[in-house]
Amino acid sequence: MNHILLVEDDLRLANLIAKFLGQNGFQVSMLHQGDTVVNFLKKNSPDLIILDVMLPKQDGFTVCRRIRSSYIHPIIFLTAKDSDFDHVLGLEIGADDYIIKPVEPHVLLARINMLLRRKKHSEKNSREHLQFGLLNIHKSSRQVSLSSEPIELTSHEFELLWLLASNAGEPQSREYIHKQMIGREYDGLDRSVDVRISRLRKKLGDCSENPYRIITVWGKGYLFSSSAWEEANVS
Repeated sequence: MNHILLVEDDLRLANLIAKFLGQNGFQVSMLHQGDTVVNFLKKNSPDLIILDVMLPKQDGFTVCRRIRSSYIHPIIFLTAKDSDFDHVLGLEIGADDYIIKPVEPHVLLARINMLLRRKKHSEKNSREHLQFGLLNIHKSSRQVSLSSEPIELTSHEFELLWLLASNAGEPQSREYIHKQMIGREYDGLDRSVDVRISRLRKKLGDCSENPYRIITVWGKGYLFSSSAWEEANVS
């Protein structure tokens, strides 16, 4: 569940937004003064901040300046009028987006989801090392080890492993894997992805008859199971 910090001094509006976001699967914390944000962030790390521009004690611009060097997640400004919002200043001090009041709930939800998807994609692309139990995968050196023993992978096998492992817990379709690995659309007949999956399973010590580390999800594709590696580590 993504955690959102809402900083808004209009209590009625704040409660309406918090209720709506809560109904859509978010955990929401609320503050009503600008000077309380810094202390809140010392103990909490919300995934996104919705920040009103006109706040008591400290306005939204001042708050954003104070927190931007240490807070790396998205910030959305709320502003009463388009003419009151300095777009250039907002971007320069680190805002990711802004929304004009009155707030349209579904527009706000769409903006939040867009920024969180962008954040997730950026974090995924910036990762250089993945670890699942005793399995270690290093992107830059393209080295893989299991129980401290190196595993020799071809370039294509490593790229396939990284694609699956960096999306652990999420099934990747054969069509998507084929496009990423082969560079062309899947024609429904090419079995090269299945062959590479089979070889990768073998090198990772996965069971060929009943695989549990790289799972076939019928109708959806292949899933890298992070829990299987963690359970193997415990045992």
